[in-house]
Amino acid sequence: MIAIFTDGACSGNPGPGGWGCVLATPDGRVRELGGGADATTNNRMEMTAVLEGLRAASGLAGVAVVHSDSTYVLSGITSWIGGWKRRGWTTAAGEPVKNEDLWRALDAAAAGRGARGVEWRWVRGHDGHDANERCDAIAVAFSRRKHIDLYSGPLLSYPHGSLAPSEHAPLPEKKKPSAKSSSASGAATYLSVLDGKVERHATWKECEARVKGRPAKFKKVRSAEEERATLKGWGLAT
Repeated sequence: MIAIFTDGACSGNPGPGGWGCVLATPDGRVRELGGGADATTNNRMEMTAVLEGLRAASGLAGVAVVHSDSTYVLSGITSWIGGWKRRGWTTAAGEPVKNEDLWRALDAAAAGRGARGVEWRWVRGHDGHDANERCDAIAVAFSRRKHIDLYSGPLLSYPHGSLAPSEHAPLPEKKKPSAKSSSASGAATYLSVLDGKVERHATWKECEARVKGRPAKFKKVRSAEEERATLKGWGLAT
């Protein structure tokens, strides 16, 4: 088994971005990868992290178990891409597929490992998963153009926590909310952080007006617990 952990980050969307990847190979070695782009989107950085992880694993025998917290990436590569290809890389609405260049490259990299050469697993972001948190740290550092030491060496000496493959399903399961969970969680709220100041927005339109084209962070949350986890992941007090 080859374990590949990935994450992407973007300061603004679009804006300067970064990606991070941790690759653990069957010979007991670990290699960290990272990079950035001056003007990009979070989705492109998430995709690039997966693509570079698969490229780094090229030539290595075994199943590549790819971990990502991006439902966009995982839904695209496991479900949507078949329809896009049948329609000549257009959506069901007849529009060009966004990020077609990366989707084509990612499809080719996965196909190069054979029919069952890649296994896709979803991990919940900012939820204490060691490898996901490390990939996020790498991605954020590159998005902010800050130096970060990338590890390359024995798995037994890896200093950033466990690299055990996640047991999560390929995508988060959609469950019908119980009466208890429905009462505990309200409508979605959009969080944004700009210049260190947190604001909460009732609609995406309000959030977008604040963050578009600016070096901000933003995310949709559906509960107080998810909000606390998001702010903690951003390094902000809850």
